[in-house]
Amino acid sequence: MTIHLPMADQGLQFQVTPNEHAKTDAERDAILAAPGFGQQFTDHMVDICWSANGGWHRPRVQPYGPIQLDPAAAVLHYGQEIFEGLKAYRHADGSIHSFRPAENAARMQRSARRLALPELPTEYFIESIRQMIAVDGAWVPSAPETSLYLRPFMFAKEAFLGVRPAQKVAYYLIASPAGAYFHGGIAPVSIWLSTNYARAGKGGTGAAKTGGNYASSLLPQAEAAEKGCQQVLFLRDGEYVEELGGMNVVLVYRDGTLVTPESDSILEGITRDSVLQLAADRGHTVERRKVTIDEWREGAASGDIVESFACGTAAVITPIGQIVAEDFTIGSPSAAAGELTMSLREELTDIQYGRREDRHGWMLRLDA
Repeated sequence: MTIHLPMADQGLQFQVTPNEHAKTDAERDAILAAPGFGQQFTDHMVDICWSANGGWHRPRVQPYGPIQLDPAAAVLHYGQEIFEGLKAYRHADGSIHSFRPAENAARMQRSARRLALPELPTEYFIESIRQMIAVDGAWVPSAPETSLYLRPFMFAKEAFLGVRPAQKVAYYLIASPAGAYFHGGIAPVSIWLSTNYARAGKGGTGAAKTGGNYASSLLPQAEAAEKGCQQVLFLRDGEYVEELGGMNVVLVYRDGTLVTPESDSILEGITRDSVLQLAADRGHTVERRKVTIDEWREGAASGDIVESFACGTAAVITPIGQIVAEDFTIGSPSAAAGELTMSLREELTDIQYGRREDRHGWMLRLDA
């Protein structure tokens, strides 16, 4: 059976094909009881095609399943690929909302520009999420600190061997129920300072959300694990703090100032910018500027830097307890999470789950 659902702006007409092998209510409930992260997926996915001649066309919601690709598909040879990550939250009244999805759409457009991919219009991006929720809304969990993680992605599917932008591209959206990121309570993490590897360089793709950036972080992340650390921190030019493997960094100074590293090779974090806005609302000074690892080390030693945390979509805010380098450490593995760090985390998650007033209009209802 095929159902046709119009897009809000009438620009594209979605074709919806229900999954005849969808999970039963009991099977789905069992998954939602302990979803983990990125291990289980909903019954459907969104697929929109693009071609140089036809533009965006043939939008579909179809059963979740394998994607067929020609062995010469450009993405497999030249890595022309981008993605996004955001969440759908169930509020106490049962309604389903997302957090600042237009910002994710805008960031995906910037990533597409850098990777020579077509830019998906914001209204198409948001409508793809609405269409997914329309068929798989039951997959949004309701337990505390749980959500439905949404993964939009785009890749070059044209079959050819040659270094040029592809003329055929596919946009997909899949979804995965996500459990609480921290089990047993939020605890500060230890971070390994990578000095042998760089995440990105000047003029590179560091500011784009593309798979290659994450692939380059896997080896140093494994090195971090060998050192007993949960994450890895990268530097620019051997001295300037950049970001972690998948999260932005924020330092809190004794006078209440929040500082986040500024660089053209850092991903513009939506969670980070939201946290900094909440801090500014409270009267804190917020600075985006270059930060050296020596400033962090000396500031922590003198007591000028009193807290540090990482932030991103998955964990929201993660307190940093210790930075471990080859010949020095910053902080302590037994350090407690900072008071401001935890207060900001609570405020942001309260907004996302509808427990606190959304003064900035960040939440968008998806099921109405």
